Amino acid sequence: MRFEEVTGQLPLKTQLTEMVLQNRLSHALLVLGREGSGALPLARAFAQYVVCEKALPQSLSDACGTCPACLKAAQQVHPDIHFSYPVIPKKPGDKPVSTDYAAEWRSFLQSQPYGNLYDWLQFIRAENRQGNITAEECNDIIRKLNLKTFESKYKVLLMWMPEYLGKEGNKLLKLIEEPPANTLFLLVAENESLILPTILSRCQLVKVPALTDTDISHYLETTAQLPAAEARQLAVISEGNIREALQQLKNADGDFQQQVREWLNALLKNGPIALVKWIEETSKEGREKQKQFLRYFNHLLEQAIRLATLGADSEWARGLPPEERDFITRLNKMASLAQQCAMVEELDKAAYYIERNAHAKMLFHALSIKLFHILREKARISTW
Repeated sequence: MRFEEVTGQLPLKTQLTEMVLQNRLSHALLVLGREGSGALPLARAFAQYVVCEKALPQSLSDACGTCPACLKAAQQVHPDIHFSYPVIPKKPGDKPVSTDYAAEWRSFLQSQPYGNLYDWLQFIRAENRQGNITAEECNDIIRKLNLKTFESKYKVLLMWMPEYLGKEGNKLLKLIEEPPANTLFLLVAENESLILPTILSRCQLVKVPALTDTDISHYLETTAQLPAAEARQLAVISEGNIREALQQLKNADGDFQQQVREWLNALLKNGPIALVKWIEETSKEGREKQKQFLRYFNHLLEQAIRLATLGADSEWARGLPPEERDFITRLNKMASLAQQCAMVEELDKAAYYIERNAHAKMLFHALSIKLFHILREKARISTW
């Protein structure tokens, strides 16, 4: 995987390459990013960069993608890039190591580059068993990294989810503190607090921020061939988590903005018959899609509050898609700041109850009544 294949994170890509080109590369990096930020793809791209046969001699800003080392790294078979990740015993009494699942790991990275630990454990049919990085795995790492490099200048260990490295991880302390020459540790984690402090103190921290809505929208348009408007709707409710956006894509097949428009028209103009029809249709949708819809409506309200605060002439407002800017401008005309905040609170509660299997039809009836009473004092009745 090359840096250009990793969604967003341009400043971090530049930071990582400059570490190498300026000879400031630490021997142990903790790449820390929450689920869906792309920390694992970023680490994979960096591993390929440091073994690329052309990148360092020619001071390139990305792996070439064509040399033999890049071709092997892209297939996760480069002999100097070692992977470590949580695994389960294949049968009772086994002492598993990562290489037992090497073929599954390559398939997983190919099919779900932004997958999380749950996705991986389901991929290897772990069911309810929890994966771990075992003492045997630590011994295997020590053995591998004490060998000479096969082809590259660097030996790289990419450990995914070091949170699942228990006290046996102390076996690696001496190796991390005094590694063989040109050895690079890349620890890719989501939760810093769950990592052994003794390991944490020996690593340089590289924080991976959440992806922007633009990054996720672009990924959905180019990879999933999603229309721009739908891609943006999914991006804004995924809150920087590209995995969440892909999960939502499985359940999204409608226009949330149009659905909000129809709801508000039914509440404020078209009357009870239209509202009952809207509730009937919405309550038939799956729970995941109902939650997505409520989160999208909340996003619009939050954008409306921000627009009212910053002003229509602000740089942020000018960067909004025209259709969304027009929609949230109407929301500001329809409801005051206090009313919008009250609506956000009610929508949050409704999403919470849906997660806990509330009866959808009753919930949307009750929510509609609450929103009507919130809006009626300042409702400017017009067709949306």
